[in-house]
Amino acid sequence: MISVRNVLIALGLAFSVYLAVRGLWWTEQPALPWLSLCALALYLTTVLMCILWTPRTAPTLSRDGRPISPDRLPLTAQVMALGSAAVVPSAVEIAAGPDLRAASFATWYLGGIGALMVVVMIRHRPATAWTGIGLLAVSSIAWLGLTRAFALGLLGSMVWVLVAQLLVRSIDRAARDTDRLTQLQRAATAWQTTHVVRQRERRVQVQRALAVAGPVLSRTVANGGNLDEADRLEARVAEGRLRDEMRGPRLIDDAVQAELEKARRRGATVTVLDEGGLDGLDDASLRAIRGQLATVLQRATSDRLYIRTSTNPAVAVTVVGRSGASAGLSDEDSVDLWHEIPHATS
Repeated sequence: MISVRNVLIALGLAFSVYLAVRGLWWTEQPALPWLSLCALALYLTTVLMCILWTPRTAPTLSRDGRPISPDRLPLTAQVMALGSAAVVPSAVEIAAGPDLRAASFATWYLGGIGALMVVVMIRHRPATAWTGIGLLAVSSIAWLGLTRAFALGLLGSMVWVLVAQLLVRSIDRAARDTDRLTQLQRAATAWQTTHVVRQRERRVQVQRALAVAGPVLSRTVANGGNLDEADRLEARVAEGRLRDEMRGPRLIDDAVQAELEKARRRGATVTVLDEGGLDGLDDASLRAIRGQLATVLQRATSDRLYIRTSTNPAVAVTVVGRSGASAGLSDEDSVDLWHEIPHATS
């Protein structure tokens, strides 16, 4: 599968192999060929490790809670990279001998170690990369001198690593901005969806209010606000129905609403409150609770009815009925109905 990552890996491997092959292009026999080959083997092994090795179980967050890129170079590979930066230059120069230290096959490490540190930088290890460049600078200047080392490739390696660091920072910043933008887009979409749902709910509630209170309001306007007892009763019933639908919609169905309307028409005061005790119940459980509530209301004769959901895990709804207290009795003694409707699973 062709991807940006695979292309970069292929380019890194090809360039590193090219630099290593320069070390094998001996124009003259080096003093210690075996040492030169060992240095090449160490370099290629380290390059392969730094380019291809990704730990299976890499941490996703740092100690300060920031996300860690899964492409960060493992510690073992960092040690290998620093070891190569410290060992390979001296090994190559010793292998070439005093007379061939400035030959092209003896200075390939200036570009090779630079390319290795570029890989380390791309794998999000800037401190390790610059440490490796420092080791390369010390070794190459010690063997070649300052001017010759810079002329043969040390300066270019430093520039490569600096450019790689700037590119990595730019890419990381772009990734963070993209992630932040994605989060903002998700939040905006969620807000818009919530706003649309709320608008729809308000529209439905307005339509219900118009359906329930519209006729009463029309008669009130037509009569100039002068209502007879029958119209006032209809207004109280309509108001109670609207309050029930707003305060306890999960408690209300046609049967319960009919019983509540009967109670109000006979003069009772009814209060319905849903305080969250029915959260998570399925439709069958709600139907069973509403059926029991309608049965209880059908038998109720209290002057004041209080219907509330319960936070008790064993009780779904509590129905309390109170009537006018008799002479000499406290207000608590006027309770003439107390019924608890259990959850269907209890």
